[in-house]
Amino acid sequence: MRRQLGVNTWVWASPLDDDALAGIAREARGIGYELLELPVESPGDWSPALATERLAALDMDARVVGAMGEGRDLLDDALREGTQHYLRHCVDAAVAVGSPTVAGPFTARTGRVWRMSAGERAVAVETLREALRPVADYAAERGVTLAIEPLNRYETSLVNTVAQALDALEPLLGSGVGLALDAYHLNIEERSPAAAIRAAGSHLVVMQVCGNDRGPAGPDHTDWPAILDALDDVGYAGPLTLESFTGDNDTIATAASIWRPLAESQHELARITFDFLTELQQRRSPRHDA
Repeated sequence: MRRQLGVNTWVWASPLDDDALAGIAREARGIGYELLELPVESPGDWSPALATERLAALDMDARVVGAMGEGRDLLDDALREGTQHYLRHCVDAAVAVGSPTVAGPFTARTGRVWRMSAGERAVAVETLREALRPVADYAAERGVTLAIEPLNRYETSLVNTVAQALDALEPLLGSGVGLALDAYHLNIEERSPAAAIRAAGSHLVVMQVCGNDRGPAGPDHTDWPAILDALDDVGYAGPLTLESFTGDNDTIATAASIWRPLAESQHELARITFDFLTELQQRRSPRHDA
């Protein structure tokens, strides 16, 4: 199965704005990408209408992702309502640019880690379900799926694995809620990334890729043929989207722990990934395209 290849604008810039989007879109399309993943760090940073126009001119599709930075946390009583309002804005942006999903770690603030007893975890999971339910309903009414992303243990305590995500989100899955999986986090938390993808099954609606060090996919130790086999097995037909980060922005460099260059340049990071995944998809045996 040939899947569309996309790239997140975080590879080049943070926060995204209208001026940056224009240049990034041209660069990404020049490499060959057919889709741009658009982060909503703060509402109003970029115009969905203008993004739609610019991407259409380049024959590119769009996907929307959110960010759970400072001030956003569905488990915090004081921040829950504002976080729900933010997620609804992300859904509205997705509708405007034609994205069927809004992906992100929509649980607690990214970077917030704490210990929990079994009882405390049960309470946290129930709080998360109740906080997500009205936003999931809002998304489903508009034909959008919230794709909840498990993060590694250094970025959250709540949902690190596919098994935890399936357990926590079970009452909501399939009704405005699915899973977003990221090869970087799978490499850290799962004994077998391919098995985790198979466990996610039909609930997988977003697949983000990068090397195991958050650099380019391909020259890394990830078993990419096994990843694609697993995606075939669960019938995932969505895009493979490169999510990596620039270290030029202090906030995002700290949040994503980008302390050194991950490639010769950001352009090369995106190009190497595109070339590798294009070649890998082209050379797979005919049985995978049946």
